[in-house]
Amino acid sequence: MNRRNLLGTLAAVTTTGIAMTMAGKARAAEQNAAGAAGNIARTGARNLITDVPGLAVGNAHDADTQTGVTVILPDEAAVAACDVRGGGPATRETDALSPENLVQEIDGVVFSGGSVFGMAAADGIAAWMGARDRGFSMGAAPGVPPSPILPTACLYDLANGGNKAWGEAPPYRQLGIQALEAAAIEFTLGTTGAGYGANSGGVKGGLGSASVESEDGMTVGALVAVNSLGSAIAPGGKSFWAAPVELNAEFGGLGTEGLVAGPEDYGRAMQPRANTTLACIATDVTLSRVEAQRIAIMAQDGLARALRPAHAPFDGDVVFVLSTAHREASEDVPRSVLVTRLGALAADTLARAIARAIYEAEALPGSEIPAWRDL
Repeated sequence: MNRRNLLGTLAAVTTTGIAMTMAGKARAAEQNAAGAAGNIARTGARNLITDVPGLAVGNAHDADTQTGVTVILPDEAAVAACDVRGGGPATRETDALSPENLVQEIDGVVFSGGSVFGMAAADGIAAWMGARDRGFSMGAAPGVPPSPILPTACLYDLANGGNKAWGEAPPYRQLGIQALEAAAIEFTLGTTGAGYGANSGGVKGGLGSASVESEDGMTVGALVAVNSLGSAIAPGGKSFWAAPVELNAEFGGLGTEGLVAGPEDYGRAMQPRANTTLACIATDVTLSRVEAQRIAIMAQDGLARALRPAHAPFDGDVVFVLSTAHREASEDVPRSVLVTRLGALAADTLARAIARAIYEAEALPGSEIPAWRDL
């Protein structure tokens, strides 16, 4: 396709997108006038990241230490990429995702509480997978396990009031194994998994997920553990910053009324140092690693739409993207246009998942941090 045809296609896509946006605004206005809450659109059957075929998610937590682990598990090794925007990341094997490096596929993505201690969750998962002959290998050798590729990111929940006096035996290795063994297409949101001990902008954080299906059948899903410095809700009320992209009243259908704030009015007290939002975007569309990287960059916009402020020096914000490659995109659509569409869907879906994490979370027993539902 030459440059003129490409620009023509882009213009057509943009014009269509503008028309769809205008129609969506008109429809939303009609719903608001009738007292309806939220837009009506096609999410996946579960409205979870596991609506992307070929994925399972497992969660485990320790109520005493008030922490947990989440694993995103593709059925087969998957192309992946990541983008780090927070100023205080705690990550493992993210460099392996660079397109110039040897291994082009991953065996899972691991999210954990516990800051640097949480890295051990991947140790447990790697051992479990290696013992079952799953992972990367240059060539099989008797008695030598393959090396599972498990990009990992951790959030800081050490100061949330749980019992962290674990000495030389943090619980994360075993929690990683428990999360892996619990992997399924159905899972709960809120105070669970890596989001169990999370807080967000002065309220209880948690684990969130959402999905969307495009008009031509592509599926995009998001999963996020929200432990952010910034708030997901506007000052002085309970309205979510992500309200403009809410689908089917999935986080209360409160609408956009009240989404105002002064230049430095962030609402509830922020807690610097105890932060980080970890996200994974998945799609069933076959992608190259370079394409997945661009989608990860675009998806960060969803994090910024849903949290205020975002990407602070105290946050370790990271977005992973993976493709289960269950669907081939039409050859009639330029790849750059395809990536643009997927990136835009990813950003909105991530924003929705963040709001759902806060909406579904429940306060921990004895905690001074309230849940959104208790405001």
